[in-house]
Amino acid sequence: MPLSPNLRGSLFMVVAMAGFTINDAITKLLIETMQLGQILFLRGLFATILILGLAWSSGVRADLRRLRHPMVAARTLCELGATITFIAALAHLPLANISAVLQMLPLAVTMGAALFFGESVGWRRWLAILVGVFGVMVIVRPGFDGFSVFSLLALVTVMFSATRDLVTRLIPDDVPSMLVSATTAIAVTVTGGFIAAAGSWTPVSSAELGLLACAAILLIVGYQFIIMAMRQGDISMVAPFRYTALVWALVLGYVLFGEVPDAAMIVGAVAIVLSGLYTLYRERRLGHSKPAAESTGPGMGPDGL
Repeated sequence: MPLSPNLRGSLFMVVAMAGFTINDAITKLLIETMQLGQILFLRGLFATILILGLAWSSGVRADLRRLRHPMVAARTLCELGATITFIAALAHLPLANISAVLQMLPLAVTMGAALFFGESVGWRRWLAILVGVFGVMVIVRPGFDGFSVFSLLALVTVMFSATRDLVTRLIPDDVPSMLVSATTAIAVTVTGGFIAAAGSWTPVSSAELGLLACAAILLIVGYQFIIMAMRQGDISMVAPFRYTALVWALVLGYVLFGEVPDAAMIVGAVAIVLSGLYTLYRERRLGHSKPAAESTGPGMGPDGL
């Protein structure tokens, strides 16, 4: 029995979120034995090769003049900031906690679009954004026991990622997305190389190289499946399945790291997810062409390339 487009798209979205989250889990495992620069450099190298291969096979050819647009450079800088702060936070926070904070990204993009692009955001969606902010504060819990300064890094990641997504709207349509991704991957790889050179390069085992290659492949799988998901079903049906990333994070955090979420994390995550779903519902009902859940980056966080 063939699946309906909406069901097929929803399944594709679940697979995409699994790919992104398993990539995060692999990174968290490796950062215990490898320095940040090594992970950025080696994983970025694998990702760059894969992206350039996909670009070549799909007929995209490099036109460096198109990449000179200042918004491409701005997006790349934001991606660098998001990736570095994300991995630094990931090394010290439970996987589910940082995943929950990153669910704030669609709300942050909605807020940024209202403040900087003049997009109309009614009081109901502003209220949903405030509920989402409340959820983040419950998870971060500033001033209380259990507060970690690395939780602030997760918030900085959201800030960089939201700015990246807003800047992306200003990139001309004639600049191929694949070239923008390749530029980002190369920039992250080069930056990782400099960070690694500034520290001490630790020996990398064949198993660690294999895991880094798997992480890069999972990123590409995530991107491909999220594109297929958006093309298969209705956005209003498919987009909410982005939040299955939090389910994957809870399961992987418990299985791989023995992380058990506390009540504050669960309450905060529920508040963020409900506010995000309501914002999506309102935007689709009002007929906006690019709802928050559609305009944000695929992984609801840094591309991680």
